[in-house]
Amino acid sequence: MTSLETLEKAGPIVRFLAELRTVGGLSGVDVANFTGVSKATVSRWASGAMKPQPATQLFLSDLHYIVGRLEDYYTPEEIRAWLYARHPQLEGERAIDVVAQGQSERVLAVIDRLDADVYL
Repeated sequence: MTSLETLEKAGPIVRFLAELRTVGGLSGVDVANFTGVSKATVSRWASGAMKPQPATQLFLSDLHYIVGRLEDYYTPEEIRAWLYARHPQLEGERAIDVVAQGQSERVLAVIDRLDADVYL
């Protein structure tokens, strides 16, 4: 069985966390900080030993989708920096904070501008 097949069998949260690390350059500490839990809790999620609360699952799902969209434009290190940076298109807010507030559509609108080649 390939590692991708293993990840798919483990469930979406395990896969999301693995891809946030490899594609988005985000560490377990980053995810712990975003979600307000310990790094040990994130490790349990990543191993499939424990599942996050539904609101956290939604956050991780949105973040995974956003990172996947950014993959077309940036390296993992650049994606991590993009998420942490303040953006004029988000009224000076950091993209990761906007996602954590449940306003992923605002971040996706900025990415849509990248798709349309009108990013400022």
